[in-house]
Amino acid sequence: MKKLLVTGGAGFIGANFVHYWLAKYSADKVVVLDALTYAGNIANLDSVKNHENFTFVHGNICDQALVERLLTEHNIDTLVHFAAESHVDRSITGPDAFIETNIIGTYSLLKAAKKVWLDGDAILDGHRFHHVSTDEVYGTLSPTDPAFSEDTAYAPNSPYSASKAASDHLVRAYHHTYGLNVTTSNCSNNYGPFHFPEKLIPLVITNILHDKALPIYGDGQQIRDWLYVEDHAYGIDLVLQNGRIGENYNIGGNNEWANIDIVKTISKLVEQEFVKNPDLAKRFPQAKAAMAQNTESLITYVKDRLGHDRRYAIDATKTNNELGYQPKESFATGIAKTVTWYLNNEAWWQSVMDGSYQDWIAEQYSS
Repeated sequence: MKKLLVTGGAGFIGANFVHYWLAKYSADKVVVLDALTYAGNIANLDSVKNHENFTFVHGNICDQALVERLLTEHNIDTLVHFAAESHVDRSITGPDAFIETNIIGTYSLLKAAKKVWLDGDAILDGHRFHHVSTDEVYGTLSPTDPAFSEDTAYAPNSPYSASKAASDHLVRAYHHTYGLNVTTSNCSNNYGPFHFPEKLIPLVITNILHDKALPIYGDGQQIRDWLYVEDHAYGIDLVLQNGRIGENYNIGGNNEWANIDIVKTISKLVEQEFVKNPDLAKRFPQAKAAMAQNTESLITYVKDRLGHDRRYAIDATKTNNELGYQPKESFATGIAKTVTWYLNNEAWWQSVMDGSYQDWIAEQYSS
């Protein structure tokens, strides 16, 4: 039985991991530490909040004393580190938060883990510090370049990816210098339930439902490898169970898509749902283009963002060969599930978009 501390467990990927883990390993103890910043939403954990082995703690990963206390009081043997600022656009306009959370926060966690697991009287041999990173640390690819492998040199191009690269290096250093049992996974773009609405896929869905423009950076030919979020949780599970200490593992979805094609695919799926379910027109009366089966008319090309990487692609051969990883969802099945989830969970994304959930958080956790 494992005892996990999951940082950022109220965020998009972290919450999906918590759901996955407690469904599969219900006897394990899961403690979530989350600062509930703009992208952290306690409502993401509603379905597990009454689970007997689940605990939520409102706090910041930069609070080393708090992390040490949690590791000790809950006898934590596994730390899964999701907590991060992750939106590239925000990193361009306000990089300070990314340096603070992604670099200083990771450093704080490493110091706490070292102190509790290695520096005390009783060294915890079976501990694990798993760091969740991104394919963006590798930089950008041309259309003909081979996909990123674990041996690809780091070449981050945004403040976000640079801060994640720095945190990756810190994790590696704590293994090689101090002997901390670490693993790192670098994933491709995630999508699925609870995805924050500022990101491409949920933004397209919700904008269609509000009959708003679908903004496309540049020519829309930027290519990303898309990974269904539950497949990401499954990949991390395999790394935790059988990954070699000190190793990096790439987790990808084998789904390279240009942004413009993603937008057009979602547009067609939403239109199909409006045909199949006439009640959607009543629930979303603003969705005029969806009702008219003309959602692509909402596509609007806008100025490309600074330092926009052209292509990401993950080579997950190492993870496939060593751990038996294969994504279970194709893009066709995963994106259909995602569109359906957003159509069925308006209350969740509407509360995120209008900020009402943040008002609730402030009320609950104000001192």
